[in-house]
Amino acid sequence: MIANNDLLNKQKEHWDNQFSNKKDMFGNSPSIAAIKANSVFTNNKCTNLLELGAGQGRDTLFFLEKNYKISSLDYSKTAINQIIKKSKFFKNNKNLNAKCHDVRLKLPFDDSSFDGCYSHMLFCMAFTYEQIHSINTELLRVLKPGGINIYTVRNHSDGDFQNGKFIDKNIYQNDGFIVHFFSIKIINELSHGYEILKIKDFDEGNFPRKLFLVIMKKK
Repeated sequence: MIANNDLLNKQKEHWDNQFSNKKDMFGNSPSIAAIKANSVFTNNKCTNLLELGAGQGRDTLFFLEKNYKISSLDYSKTAINQIIKKSKFFKNNKNLNAKCHDVRLKLPFDDSSFDGCYSHMLFCMAFTYEQIHSINTELLRVLKPGGINIYTVRNHSDGDFQNGKFIDKNIYQNDGFIVHFFSIKIINELSHGYEILKIKDFDEGNFPRKLFLVIMKKK
């Protein structure tokens, strides 16, 4: 059971090893989620973004290429160093602020710092429900009024749901990775302080992963 932080701390080591051994673990192209998020951010005139769980930066660099100012956080120092190295090939790399940070802690930004927040499968990590709620509350704090929060999560239609090693309710481990799976009910419970604009399901990868794309607006 996830009664403490040991599992997530061990996952950090697992991700560090994966990122060290696989230079472009998820490829160089932006995710489907980032491409969809870009359209929403553009339509809502967002220019200053925060990305949580940036990984090796395929979405971070896509947003940088689209001329956003972006702050990217990940708890893997290896991943953050890779993002910084890749960003040096961009003329506008001064628009990037990449930091190693554990999102279980208070976000290192002032209130109302961003007009858009984005995370792709971050909430699928080995967080407790309370920790996920806390992260979403922190995002609410750093978002400007009317700001957009977009995140993706794997859902109960995913082939890995209820497969592998049972860790806790809605949480299973496959191939060393612990994944938290979400229902619409959980998404609605996490939306306090936001207006849900859209929940859209989509597939990613060859498996494929079954995900929800959640688009919310700060009230």
